[in-house]
Amino acid sequence: MVASDQVSLCSFCLKAHTDVGTLVAGPGVYICDECISLSSQLIASKPKANTPKPIQRIAPWDAETGLDSVIASLPRVSQAGKQAEYILNQYVRKARELGGTWASIGEALGMTRQSAWERFSGEE
Repeated sequence: MVASDQVSLCSFCLKAHTDVGTLVAGPGVYICDECISLSSQLIASKPKANTPKPIQRIAPWDAETGLDSVIASLPRVSQAGKQAEYILNQYVRKARELGGTWASIGEALGMTRQSAWERFSGEE
């Protein structure tokens, strides 16, 4: 559940949850029904090859060909990071409410108890 003052945005097109029909939440990301529809169309229209080709994995930033497209992607990447951070904080808060220790939270996140406390406790 998103707090009433928290506006959730599609991580792909940056439309607010109030501007789309459905917004599906993932672990720290969201995708709207319009982006799902577009990606489904792209997958369905992909030509079928008779022989499987080796999978070539390209990082999204390496697929960008020009400065303008890289700059245009920065707001989406930044917003996805903010959403992920918000959700992570909510999970940590919930873990603490359920009796989770800073040591167990730190271990789950691959950091020390002290680092977890410093990042998430809100205390200085």
